[in-house]
Amino acid sequence: MNWGQIAQDRLSEIAACSVDSNGVTRFPFTPEHRAALDVIRSWMSRAGMNTHLDAAGTLVGHKGSTAGSPTFLIGSHQDSVRNGGRYDGIMGLVLGCLAVEKLAADGIDLPFAVEVLAFADEEGVRFPTALMGPRALAGTFDPSVLDMLDQSRTSLRSAMADFGCAPDQVTSLARDPATTLGYLEVHIEQGPVLEQEDSALGVVTGICGIERNTVVFTGDTGHAGTVPMASRCDALVAASDFVSAVFDAAREIADLRATVGALSPHPNVVNAIPRQVELTLEIRALQDVTRTSFAETAKTMGGSIATNRNVEFSIKRTYAQPAVPCNVTLVEKLQTAVTPICPTAPSLPSGATHDASAMADLCPISMLFVRCKDGVSHKPEEYATSDDMGLAIHTIGEFLKAVEV
Repeated sequence: MNWGQIAQDRLSEIAACSVDSNGVTRFPFTPEHRAALDVIRSWMSRAGMNTHLDAAGTLVGHKGSTAGSPTFLIGSHQDSVRNGGRYDGIMGLVLGCLAVEKLAADGIDLPFAVEVLAFADEEGVRFPTALMGPRALAGTFDPSVLDMLDQSRTSLRSAMADFGCAPDQVTSLARDPATTLGYLEVHIEQGPVLEQEDSALGVVTGICGIERNTVVFTGDTGHAGTVPMASRCDALVAASDFVSAVFDAAREIADLRATVGALSPHPNVVNAIPRQVELTLEIRALQDVTRTSFAETAKTMGGSIATNRNVEFSIKRTYAQPAVPCNVTLVEKLQTAVTPICPTAPSLPSGATHDASAMADLCPISMLFVRCKDGVSHKPEEYATSDDMGLAIHTIGEFLKAVEV
C-alpha cells in the first residue's frame, strides 16, 4: 500500500474545507472547522479509533490497549493562517492517523493506548490567543482568554459554545502526567535546512525560546540640504549600522536567529534628517542562555554604535518565551527509528513555536520534521512529497514500537 500517496490524497481532500480556493483558510470554530472534523473523524475511524470532541474543541481519536494502560499522544492543529498551505499542522494529523492504521494493518499491537489529537487553534489568527487545546491538557489554560474577541466582536466563549464545546469545562481537561507516556508532533520544517541537506526527514532537538526587544536610536533632525554631513546626528545611519552588526554577529552563533523585522524612522520625510528610529529585535535560540547572552551583546553593540554616530540608544525587552527542549530519551528513540529509513536525517531545532511547546508542561515531547519544497510555509505553494510523507509514516510506526511503558 502506498501510504504516502494516501496521505497526499487526504490532504487534497481536507484542503477543500476552506473559506476559498486560494490556498487554505480555516479558522477555529467555523463551518470550515466543522467540515474538517468530519473528515478527520473518518481518518481516525479507519485507524480503529474511537472519537470524541473535548470541551476545548480538540478532536480526540483513541485506540486503547488494556484497561488503565498509559497513553502516548500524537498531535497537531487543524487550523491555518489566511490563504495558507495544505500541509502546515494538518499533515501531522494525516500522518499520525495513517501510522496507527499501518500498525494495525501490519498486525502490531502496542502495549499502551494511542491518541491522535486534532487541536482547534494553534495559529492564533481568529482570536488573539492560541494553543488552548494543549494548554488545557497540560493544566496551564488561562480561562480569561475566553473573553477575547475576534474581528466581528464574537467572544471565544461564545464561538466555542455555538460550536458545541463547553468553555466553562476546559479547565477540567488536565491530564495526569503519570499516565501520559509522551507526545509526538510531525510537521513540515517550514525552513530550508532539510532540502539543503537533501534529507526527507529531520529529528527536532527542541523549540527555540523567543524574545522581542524595542530598540530606539535618537539623534537630531535638520534640513537635508543645509546640515553638513560631518555635523549630522543621523539616527537612521546608526540604526543601519546596528541592523548589519546584529546580522553579522548572529551568523557566527549556531542555532540562533536574530531578526530586525520592523523599523520606523521619524519624521520620515524626504527632506529631513531622521531624528529617531524605533525598531524591533527578535532573538530565537534553542538555549535560553544563548538568547539572553546575545541580547546583552546587542545592547553593547548598540551602545558603541550610538557613541560612534553621536546619537542616543535604548533597548527594552517586551516579550520572552523560554526554550522547550525535546525529551532526550524520545529524541534518541526517534533517531534510532529514522536512521534505517532516512539515513541522512539530521538533528535540528525548531525556530517556530508548535503545539508541542505547550504539551511539554504535561509530558515528554518529541518532534519529527518533514522536508518542504523551497522551505516554503504559510502560503499556497507549501508542498511536501508523497515519498517523504511515506517515510515519515514508517518512522512514526517504528518509533511507537520502541516506546517503553
